[in-house]
Amino acid sequence: MVNELASFYGPNAGYVLELYERYQRDPASVDPETRAVFEGWSAEGAEAPAAPPTIFVAAPSEPPAFTIQHVIGATALAHGIRARGHLGAHLDPLGTPPLGDPALLLETYGLTEANLAALPPDVVGGHAAEGARNALEAINRVRAMYSGTISYEFDQVKSPDERGWLRDAVGLALYRQELDPAAKRELLERLAEVEAFERYLHQTFPGQKRFSIEGVDALVPMLDEIIGQAMDTGTREVAMGMAHRGRLNVLAHILEKPYMAILSEFMHPRYEERTPASEMADGGWTGDVKYHLGAERLHRESAAGIQLLLASNPSHLEFVNPVVEGMARAAQEDRDQPGFPTQHVDRALPILIHGDAAFPGEGIVAETLNLWRLPGYYTGGTIHIITNNQLGFTTEAEEGRSTHFASDLAKGFEVPIVHVNADDPEACLTAARLAYGWRSRFHKDILVELVGYRRWGHNEGDEPAFTQPQMYEVIRAHPTVRALYAQKLEQEGTIDHEAAEEMMKAALARMDKAKHEAEQGHIEATTVGAAETNGRYGGFKMLPPVSAEQVTRWTEELLKRPEGFTPNAKLERLLQRYRHALEEGGIDWGQAEALAFASILAEGIPIRLTGQDTERGTFSHRHAVLHDEQTGKTYIPLQHLSTDRASFAIYNSPLSEAGVLGFEYGYSIHAPEGALVLWEAQFGDFANSGQVMIDQFIASARAKWRQEPSLTLLLPHGYEGQGPEHSSARLERYLQLAAEDNLRVANCSTSAQYYHLLRLHAAYLSYDPRPLIIMTPKSLLRHPHSASRLEELTEGEFQPVIDDELARDHVESVTRVVACAGKVSIDLLTSQERAEAEEVAIVRVESLYPFPEEELAQVLAGYPRLRELVWTQEEPENMGAWTFVAPKLQALVNRGVKVSVISRPERASPAEGLMELHQAEQQRIITQALKAPVRQRGGRHVS
Repeated sequence: MVNELASFYGPNAGYVLELYERYQRDPASVDPETRAVFEGWSAEGAEAPAAPPTIFVAAPSEPPAFTIQHVIGATALAHGIRARGHLGAHLDPLGTPPLGDPALLLETYGLTEANLAALPPDVVGGHAAEGARNALEAINRVRAMYSGTISYEFDQVKSPDERGWLRDAVGLALYRQELDPAAKRELLERLAEVEAFERYLHQTFPGQKRFSIEGVDALVPMLDEIIGQAMDTGTREVAMGMAHRGRLNVLAHILEKPYMAILSEFMHPRYEERTPASEMADGGWTGDVKYHLGAERLHRESAAGIQLLLASNPSHLEFVNPVVEGMARAAQEDRDQPGFPTQHVDRALPILIHGDAAFPGEGIVAETLNLWRLPGYYTGGTIHIITNNQLGFTTEAEEGRSTHFASDLAKGFEVPIVHVNADDPEACLTAARLAYGWRSRFHKDILVELVGYRRWGHNEGDEPAFTQPQMYEVIRAHPTVRALYAQKLEQEGTIDHEAAEEMMKAALARMDKAKHEAEQGHIEATTVGAAETNGRYGGFKMLPPVSAEQVTRWTEELLKRPEGFTPNAKLERLLQRYRHALEEGGIDWGQAEALAFASILAEGIPIRLTGQDTERGTFSHRHAVLHDEQTGKTYIPLQHLSTDRASFAIYNSPLSEAGVLGFEYGYSIHAPEGALVLWEAQFGDFANSGQVMIDQFIASARAKWRQEPSLTLLLPHGYEGQGPEHSSARLERYLQLAAEDNLRVANCSTSAQYYHLLRLHAAYLSYDPRPLIIMTPKSLLRHPHSASRLEELTEGEFQPVIDDELARDHVESVTRVVACAGKVSIDLLTSQERAEAEEVAIVRVESLYPFPEEELAQVLAGYPRLRELVWTQEEPENMGAWTFVAPKLQALVNRGVKVSVISRPERASPAEGLMELHQAEQQRIITQALKAPVRQRGGRHVS
């Protein structure tokens, strides 16, 4: 009976018990198959006597009889401990009692220790029962596994095979290695280095920010263990991301940034900011504070070595997460063949180190977790480590999250969780081994929550006892991780006290020696940026021109379909117009883009294009991925061109901005051959949600960290009456961020301009990469005046400024030049008032940054009777390009020429919400630009 019932627990056990009771009352009341099973079970025994309340006692010499309820209870208790044991685990080094849970208590199941001692171990099940004398001993083993200084949460893992693997890993102690004496001494020495580093900085530079690792010191040996495992299995690169807490220690001991270099940053302000005056004078290099910097090193303990990389990260904490994922994906892929890149997930391992307040608090964490199994963003599993200080700056856990554990968010993504007490370094190594074993076996994410504390204030310059007096009274009296481990080794005879203290003295002496060298000015150069040059720079070489014959061949190949492949009939008719467009001069935006991509792939430059509905295009203009009407199978023509020499990858992204922008940024800085990486927003202002990535990474990383992003942002922009949220890509924000040649910003008016701009940007990838921000169109995607002729693609080039061809025929009559960019220029050129405005020339400024002063000055010089230079834009006066271009325009003309703006009035919202108001404002802008005096409503003179 016991063995049979032990296979049931929870509701199933209750149901079986109910059937058994029915059988005892009336055997005929159950079905014959069940009756046959019950007939083999023994009758109930007498109730067992009560036992002492403590759990860990020896089994009685004469076990009492037991009942079937005891069997069911013991089985359910074992399951409860395995599922909820983390709630009874001793995870807090400061001694806070576990949360506890009824599922862990004997009385919940009507059990006593005597009952358990009377039961055979088989009722507990699993590996804990093997070799146990009785159920009590087996239950104690289960408690030790799941409620000690390490515990686990696995029930969120849906796959039975994966959950079984995890249970076996714990039950068989597959990753719990008993360290030999030499390994224990080595671990103690590592902890001594970690502690000595922080102690020396604390004593030598009191009050300076360093965001000490103290309290979660075991993080460093955990990283050692993971990196060692990765190296043994042939991984070539480990990409890490973390915020500030412990960062300097990781830089020193994992990335091996010299102590001398770190101490120099504390000793001298110019080294702290990494801003040598000679470099600030030219090149825009400003540097960043020491706890934002990244580094990389080649770890050479194996024949091939393994590249270790810590990504630079600003104070936005978790925003580095998707950046690291993008870097890992770039490192995992081969892009030198047509089709999708070939991915080798074991080539690079991403590790993300989180803060306990930031992990549940910042939405970018959830965005990044959501990426892990998506085809365009999968990296073969990430090892997450939460360094849990049990405190934010001054905010306690119950004020900062709505969950029991900082790690609970990960459960929704089926991520297994390991909780471990940071004061037990050997248990921490077990957690690290299990984490790597899981990632290596299943290539999925796993999370380790390292529960510790923060020994000092948030930034060493504040007093934590102001807000957490009781907590810090405990911390002040609490020994360090190293001291506790040294004490343990001394007690077991592995090391004596003098030898343990000598380790600390030696580590402190190394710090002192490094400080002396730094004082002598022996500053060693260190790698600051995570992707400083990638070795990809050479002389500038424009992509070769493309002949009309080649464009025609590409067009035919783009329209070729595999045998039996049937796209949507209506779509196919639209695409077949590509042939006629070459002859009739109607090459629209989508066709021009496809041809630009074809020419770039022919030069061996890989392309990665992602975004929201990007495969089709939000406005149904791209259709890069075709779908068979009958089977749903897909076909990507750009992957099957006869001239392809590199990969073409295109993916629809999740409805995320910050996460995917960070991923693409990381990819762009870590693809060494200079891949063309593009991200497209569904509407341009959707990029608002990724503003941290734009401000802190894309626009400024070159100045702060010497990284060279080349990411292209395609941001649909234009006023068509779709309201405030679907009109403006917030052009003004990118122009405000533009300085020191850090970006390229364009607002093209024709498909040929877009074609040439993409090719120009691809050519710059190997010479002078910069992020490219393009205000892409919506209504202009198929506008006949935005379409281009074949010769404009084959014979032209990108024009930063486009003069007015019609006005060139009568330059003597032109007194006003209307300068504009993007959609409004087409509205002006195609308006009814245009034909009557002989005194007006419409000049299109296609490149906004770098601003084309020379080209625009040359165009303006061609109008000798110029009296008014009017910047015209659809956006309100306080938005768009006006505030950026106003001083530049004034500098280009003499004092007799008025410079003014025609736009919507200054507003708090980008656009009108009613179509009637939108149309009225659009018409006013067009009319005023082409006919009305400059000083009318909405126009303003600039002296």
